[in-house]
Amino acid sequence: MQLELPDNVRAATQADWRQLGDITAEAFFDDPVNKWIFGSNRAIKSTFTVLARDIYLKNGLCYLAGDGGATMWSRADANRTPPLMAILSIAAGVARWGSKGAVGRALKAGEVMDANHPHEPHMYLFSIGTRKAARGKGLGKALIRPMLEACDRDSLPAYLENSNPDNTGFYMSHGFDHMKYLEVGPGAPPLQAMWRKPKRNFASQS
Repeated sequence: MQLELPDNVRAATQADWRQLGDITAEAFFDDPVNKWIFGSNRAIKSTFTVLARDIYLKNGLCYLAGDGGATMWSRADANRTPPLMAILSIAAGVARWGSKGAVGRALKAGEVMDANHPHEPHMYLFSIGTRKAARGKGLGKALIRPMLEACDRDSLPAYLENSNPDNTGFYMSHGFDHMKYLEVGPGAPPLQAMWRKPKRNFASQS
């Protein structure tokens, strides 16, 4: 899969794991589902940092927009199961910094997401976000558009779980449609599964 990246976006490397995790975590500090699961920003940060380092940089496709925005993708058939040391690291961070019951909520949410993940070939958008200071500058569009254009060229659908209703309009403006709501636990905010069909007769636009 070939992506045509704008000048302000680059592919992330393994050396970028900390920056990738930091940006993503900051983007999700006010996210309803993640706040419900983890209960603290430090637990969110430790989790996303490990996931960036041990899963998505190794088995996925990650991109950075300077120090302002980041996104993590994977193919549908990629291995997204954390290695044992990563699982232990995530659990330790959540147990130390998360609110009471956070480890159990995180495990339950992961199980629900895995059980509802589509099986057909697609690209999975695990995360996209920007630092607070970088919002409103078009970085979200710059980060998401290259992959979606590549999906259109390769006739691949895309899938995501939207954990913040404030982002629904952004995703829909890029072609995602509502599939269903996932219940990740009693009293949890809604987690919206969304699906994007590839556009036909796609032509890249400047």
